[in-house]
Amino acid sequence: MAASTPIFSVLVVAYNSGAHLPRCLAAVEAQTCRDFEVIVLDNGSADGATIDLSLLSVPARLERSPDNLGFAAGNNFLARKAEGTWLALLNPDAFPEPDWLAEVLAATRRYRGVRVFGSTQLLDGSPDLLDGAGDHYSPLGLAWRGDRMRPAGTIDADGEVMGPCAAAGIYRRDAFLEVGGFAERFFCYYEDVDLGLRLRLNGERCIQLAHARVRHVASAIAGQNSDFSRYHITRNRIWTFLRCMPAPVFQLVLPLLLAQLALIVLLGPVRGDGPVRRRAIRDAFVNFRTVMKERSEIQGKRKAGLADFLGALSWNPAKLRGAKGDRREIRSENRADDRPPSGVEHAAD
Repeated sequence: MAASTPIFSVLVVAYNSGAHLPRCLAAVEAQTCRDFEVIVLDNGSADGATIDLSLLSVPARLERSPDNLGFAAGNNFLARKAEGTWLALLNPDAFPEPDWLAEVLAATRRYRGVRVFGSTQLLDGSPDLLDGAGDHYSPLGLAWRGDRMRPAGTIDADGEVMGPCAAAGIYRRDAFLEVGGFAERFFCYYEDVDLGLRLRLNGERCIQLAHARVRHVASAIAGQNSDFSRYHITRNRIWTFLRCMPAPVFQLVLPLLLAQLALIVLLGPVRGDGPVRRRAIRDAFVNFRTVMKERSEIQGKRKAGLADFLGALSWNPAKLRGAKGDRREIRSENRADDRPPSGVEHAAD
């Protein structure tokens, strides 16, 4: 009989997700590890009345918001409601393999002291291709999902990355709450990159799990290359750099970031996205004082050594240009010995 406190809380923020959510929930129901709860947030959806959790055989509940809180605030809301030791975030257009949670559970036993894990994402329409295998971050202030569109067989072993893609990211709940969860002002996009950097600054490490796999439609709700996504990506990547990049790299790279933004504005008419990019840049710097205050607080609480953090960045521009993977070897101190599993006080039946 499972303990009253579940190992996992599977959190799903749903916004007009009726085309994908039933399949997502069916994949969750099929998990071989049964020690979890499910919490779904109807995030101001027009189709929210159709959400049905009655077929789930594990504890499940539906929360509702009359307004769209965004991905960041929606997951923070669910994290506060969660009872599990681990938060397993799942986009409604992400469909985990049956052994997804079992693989994560095994990893919590295999890696000592690690409180953040990433899932390997496969393109749902072409599962022989990767949708991404962990987030990487360039000192130039750009993030990408490693090895996207490369053969799925590219990922055959676990490795350390800067952070997980939150479409199927796993965070120990206490680590998530310790750094304040997602930055809610981001609404969506880059909120997981920002969180991954803050967790790293706080001394955490993220291990990308080769065999904890999900299929992902990607941008099914917001739309790939939509004005909505362009705006939030542009604005939020500026905020992420300003908040999270430690000195002295901050002072060194800031002029290059400003040059990038100037180039974006200049190329806007050619690319056809000038107005939305200019608005995003303007809005990013309208909040400059607030963001810099947040920066001071984040950097003031930094636990990771500067060399350690900078060493986790992806310095090779070729990897950035090609969206290549930059996974690192897992450190010996994070490999389990005979001590109890990290963050697991009880095992699944």
